[in-house]
Amino acid sequence: MSLVQKTPAPGTPVPSRRPRFTDDNGRRIRAWELILRYVLLLAVLALTVGPFLWQLSTSLKGPTEDIFSSPPKFLPSHPTLHNYERVSQTIPVWDYALNSLKVATANVVTNCVGSALAGYALARLRYRGRRATTVVFVLAMLVPAESIVIAQFTTMRDLGLNNTLVGVVLPGAVAAMNVLLMRNAFLNLPYEIEEAAYVDGADVWQRFLRIALPSVKGTLAVVAIFAFMGAWDDFLWPLIVLSDPSRFTLTIGLNYLHGTFANDERLVAAGTIIAVAPLIALFACLQRYFFRGVGEGAVKG
Repeated sequence: MSLVQKTPAPGTPVPSRRPRFTDDNGRRIRAWELILRYVLLLAVLALTVGPFLWQLSTSLKGPTEDIFSSPPKFLPSHPTLHNYERVSQTIPVWDYALNSLKVATANVVTNCVGSALAGYALARLRYRGRRATTVVFVLAMLVPAESIVIAQFTTMRDLGLNNTLVGVVLPGAVAAMNVLLMRNAFLNLPYEIEEAAYVDGADVWQRFLRIALPSVKGTLAVVAIFAFMGAWDDFLWPLIVLSDPSRFTLTIGLNYLHGTFANDERLVAAGTIIAVAPLIALFACLQRYFFRGVGEGAVKG
């Protein structure tokens, strides 16, 4: 076998040795385009994660550290958890967090159950007025929550649910957006599977529980995350319906902390981290289901 390297014939194009990059669709990307994409991603990351990291850093700084120094100092010199202890000593933050957890958990359960049932009925069942019902759910998303807050308050008052956590949960028990997400997820399932189950004698509940529902677990995770975040972060409605401090949710309690100690940014930052930490933990646990569920519940053309 000859090991002599052959020289290319005159006029033969020499292949370029510059690195080539392709996207998910196989399209070739220039190096400067790839660099620009990463620069934009880093900028978005700084805008979204940066404020949270700054709050975390502020909450760990001691009373002797200057948080308004120029240039700003990001890392604390002597990290301490004393600010978190002061938050729990100033307001009953853990009682407020427990109330928020009760409301958020109930909201997750009612939204997952109600949205799954309503979405399956809109997507799979045949009955008169199904299209009109779908339009009603779409129109419900266009109504601002602030415009119906008075009607909700009078309804809760007539039901005797003012100043109760049940009154906080009921208005958001089943969100229209979650119903439409579940509807679109069920629409994307092939009809042949349910038709085969129908031929085998499965009734509508068996088809729903054993065939349709296990196939849309990702969308259920999306609904659970949205429901938990909406209930945990809600401020206006609990502020209106609750008057007993022992029933306050975390958002209302932290508002009192900010109003009382507006000059102590370390205390406010510690309270903010306490409020945000459960949301980060929930998303970290359900992120793989979340991204899969976005595709399941995409709008079907």
